[in-house]
Amino acid sequence: MNSQKRYPAVFPKIITPFVLLTASLQALPVFIGTNTGKNSVSKGIYLADFDSASGKLTEPVLAAEYQNPGFLALHPTKPLLYACGAPSQPFPDGSSSVAAFAIGENHGLKFLGEASAGGKGACHVAVDATGGTIAVANYGDGSFSTIKLGNNGVPGAAVSVIKHTGTGPNLPRQDGPHAHGVYFDKANQHFFMPDLGLDQVFVYPFDAATSKLGEPLPSLTTAPGAGPRHLAFSPDEKHAYVLNELHNTVLAASYADGKFTALGTVQTLPADFSGKSTTAEIEVHPNGKFVYASNRGHDSIIVYQRDATTGALTFLQHAPCGGKVPRHFKIDPSGKWLLCAHQNSNTISVLPLDPETGRLGEPANTVASPSPICLLFGR
Repeated sequence: MNSQKRYPAVFPKIITPFVLLTASLQALPVFIGTNTGKNSVSKGIYLADFDSASGKLTEPVLAAEYQNPGFLALHPTKPLLYACGAPSQPFPDGSSSVAAFAIGENHGLKFLGEASAGGKGACHVAVDATGGTIAVANYGDGSFSTIKLGNNGVPGAAVSVIKHTGTGPNLPRQDGPHAHGVYFDKANQHFFMPDLGLDQVFVYPFDAATSKLGEPLPSLTTAPGAGPRHLAFSPDEKHAYVLNELHNTVLAASYADGKFTALGTVQTLPADFSGKSTTAEIEVHPNGKFVYASNRGHDSIIVYQRDATTGALTFLQHAPCGGKVPRHFKIDPSGKWLLCAHQNSNTISVLPLDPETGRLGEPANTVASPSPICLLFGR
């Protein structure tokens, strides 16, 4: 697809910070992280409005210019947005960056500052519950870091930078460590990092006062070659679900006080599918009854029924996602819609979701969006 022809003037200019996008009282802002590489026409972070009453998503507009703002996160209390990406000016060590943006009254973005991500190829970020720490996963060199946030929310120097060693059996994807996700528990006492290259979800104690990670605790080990990418907790945090990119599986585990216990694994692809596909994102429905994951290649969202007592998953549905390569998706706060970002078809589709049955319907609408790889609902 020639994306230059597809988007001759769809995203013509940046939003002036704090300019109103729409007057809809039902509208929620949706921030869109993108790939700004040489084959993309994206220029940074985009912004659309989502009407939860109708399922209508507006055409995205450029909210802030930034290089490769691949993954986004919000500050828990302040009107701040964070993105990992490439720095405005290269750092001496060649590391990636994490940047802070002020969110205006009407959701416009204003760049505040950036800092080194502590490693190369940053791909995932998370902010702790106090808003004092941001964590970054650096897929490129396999490291991960925790960075202290200033009183103004701007990231400073990295406090903890850790890189494991080793390889996995699935070469070349597992030629070394590849940190792929960073997470904090609700108690803000533990930190988790799925490593695609080493087939483990690492666990560390976390000190919110200092932003430091302690000595590692026992990790959760997946099947050899599985390639854990992301994870999602149930609302009560009694169970966690690890998405294995390379095996196209979900590992269910019980969880308590920093300790995982593996329960079982389920497939994400139909038994008769023979093409190439890898998983990308996983999310538990806010009501805790269903789990969703995306298949890139099969181009679908798989839906599982979740047993709240045992944590077990039962297949419900393979739903067409509405585009090519569903890199990321988010369930809206109402729990009635799933927004899916298609990296290769440069679109975002809105799928109706029945909170009672968990099932997804046909895409309600689809909008053009350049190289979308992360969706984030604002407040």
